[in-house]
Amino acid sequence: MTQQPLLSLRGITKRFVQRVDLAGRIANAFGAGMRETVVQAVSDVDLDVAEGEVVGLVGESGCGKSTLGRIVAGILPQTAGTMTWRGQDVAAMGAGDRHAWQLAVQMIFQDPFASLNPRLRVSEIVGEAPRVHGLVGRGRQAEYVSETLMQVGLDPAYASRYPHQFSGGQRQRVGIARALAVKPAFIVCDEAVAALDVSIQAQVLNLFMELRQRLGLTYLFISHNLAVVEHLSDRVAIMYLGRLVEIAPADELFARPNHPYTQALLAEVPKLEAAQRTYKPIAGELPSPLDPPPGCAFHPRCPHAFARCKAERPAIKEVAPGHFSACHLNDR
Repeated sequence: MTQQPLLSLRGITKRFVQRVDLAGRIANAFGAGMRETVVQAVSDVDLDVAEGEVVGLVGESGCGKSTLGRIVAGILPQTAGTMTWRGQDVAAMGAGDRHAWQLAVQMIFQDPFASLNPRLRVSEIVGEAPRVHGLVGRGRQAEYVSETLMQVGLDPAYASRYPHQFSGGQRQRVGIARALAVKPAFIVCDEAVAALDVSIQAQVLNLFMELRQRLGLTYLFISHNLAVVEHLSDRVAIMYLGRLVEIAPADELFARPNHPYTQALLAEVPKLEAAQRTYKPIAGELPSPLDPPPGCAFHPRCPHAFARCKAERPAIKEVAPGHFSACHLNDR
């Protein structure tokens, strides 16, 4: 019997619509022909995440990774599709279940300075949510904050400091402590180490792995850094222009990438070996989500594209056990 996923996404779609403003309406009165702008940021995403699993979400900037992460974390509503948590449709949850889900899913953001209130001390940044949600009484808040800071490798004495008094790595640890303070089961990490120095990245990644083992956490780890994703993830999902184009166990995906976009991503990683000191960028540019190409969105940049790719969008299919890919080449 297959275990029920902790989180399940089906047909998740997000469109951002910019209406014609007053100036545009006035211009239209004189025949300008201005129309509302629609950006399809996420399109028809299906993804399951098992309890205790780390799923890496990879793609170029602008492909919709962060938007999908914000939908999962409940920060943005989806335009279409369903999201279920422990088998329950989030949209149909009662007040009690929805409150529990909101606490269970937390997010760690890319910029550890912008995501922390500069006017609050760490004691309030970390301690406010558990106090407001009744997880800890006001009298025990200081002790609870100290315990949480120690979990992420920070001295409890730092609780009286403001965010600007920390280094980037320490600020990110404060952000992690804030997420952990409400005892989540699932954490969305949105480029959580991208703004840090390489040496600090390694420390924070090790912390994520320790917390996973100690607290039984589940992660959706969003990153453009393939080395980080390979190191941390159990499975990897590749996103291109709002769609998932390949999903596979991490070892399988890095050893046998199926989709041409995945192959191109891996090929552009710089090689350190003397005979392979090359950098091979992906040809072309990421198309605009305002005007996506017909058929397979990757076909204008794909060296293997043929006529069908330009006319028909490929469905994502299982090409090996647990390995899914959306490419017409698999039908040849």
